[in-house]
Order: sequence, then C-alpha cells, then structure tokens
Amino acid sequence: MTGAVSAVPTDPAATPPSSARLVNLPNGLTVLRLAAVPVFAVLLFGADGVGHVLDSTARWWAALCFALAIITDRYDGLIARRTGQVTEFGKLADPIADKALTGTALIGLSALGVLPWWVTVVVVVREVGVTVLRFWVIRHGVIAASRGGKAKTVLQALAIGLYILPLTGVLASVRWWVMGAAIVLTVVTGIDYVYRALTLRRTSARAMAAAAARRAAGPSGASGAARTDTAA
Repeated sequence: MTGAVSAVPTDPAATPPSSARLVNLPNGLTVLRLAAVPVFAVLLFGADGVGHVLDSTARWWAALCFALAIITDRYDGLIARRTGQVTEFGKLADPIADKALTGTALIGLSALGVLPWWVTVVVVVREVGVTVLRFWVIRHGVIAASRGGKAKTVLQALAIGLYILPLTGVLASVRWWVMGAAIVLTVVTGIDYVYRALTLRRTSARAMAAAAARRAAGPSGASGAARTDTAA
C-alpha cells in the first residue's frame, strides 16, 4: 500500500509547501495593498466625475494611490520568488488583495457614472468566481498564474488607471479600447481557470491517492455489498 501511494505522480499544477516565515517583506507589501483599498475608495469617491477642478484633483490623487498599490503587486511576488519567501498566506492573500483593489475601483467608477455597469459586473463576477475556485481546490494545490492571467492583470490595471484619470478627447477613447481588450482576456482566462481547476481536482496527488484507495477497496466493498443484498 505504501508503494502505491508513493508512486502517485506529483501534481504539476501544485506548488510545494514553503518553509518561509509568515512575517516577511512580500507579505507586508500584500497587507499594505489591502490597507490601501479603503484609502483609495475615499479618494475616488471624493470625485464626482464631472471634471471640475476640485474633482479632477481628487481623481489624480486616487489614480496615484491606485498606481502605488498596483506597484506593490508587481514587487511582492517578485521579491517572494527571488528570495525564497513564498508562503501559503501570500499565495492566497495576494490575489484577494488584487481583487479587492480592482473591485473597489470598478464599482466606484460605475457608481460615479464613468464606467458602464456591465463591465464591472463581468469583471467582478469573474474575479469572485476565480477566488471561490481557489478555495475549492486549495486542498489539491495552488494553480500558478498563466501568461494570459498576468496580461489580463496588466491590462485591467492600465484601463482602470486611465478611467480614474479625468481624461478627455482621444485619450478618453483610447481607454475604452484598452478596457475592451482587458474584458476579452478576463473572460478567456476565467474559462481557462475553470478548466485548470477541474483538471487539478482530478489529477492532483491527493485526488490520485484517493482514487487508488477506492480502487484498492473496490472489490471487497462490492462483494460485501453483494453478500448483504443476498442476506436481505
């Protein structure tokens, strides 16, 4: 039995557990990004989207806060990987912080009448769905971000930043095309994540071990059930 379990192939989509300390710089940056969300919300809702001087100033400050928070997203993962400080907390808290920041920005922009609500609904539903999937497969492993997912994150951040700024004319038109590309990647990568989550649930080391245990107990369980039916 021991040999059967040890022969189970390693799940290529799962990341092995890390012995890195929980309190480290990458996790600190992630927590800082979470803390920046309410500050960003206050700055964003200080602008009514009309374009007055005071409102424009508030939106510039909101854009600066958003940009600084996004920068922490770039460097917390980079530092964690290069210094071997990847933790389970970081792998879960990092995407949650990202979704809290982008979700607040999208909802705020739609509430201000700057961004159509359907865009916000599509993006938020996808992001919440992916977060739920992360917890659904957490016992099987953590799915690494794909290139498409990383490109989606960059385009979303750029599009949101452009919408936060009080832009007019050509730049106001450009930001819609950037957001359109971000929406396409959001949907495509969301579908890909569902497929990868289902695959991980089926092919992870944990799932393979459970399947091997069921196969090993199958014949005796089936015969036991048959004897029970005969006795009845």
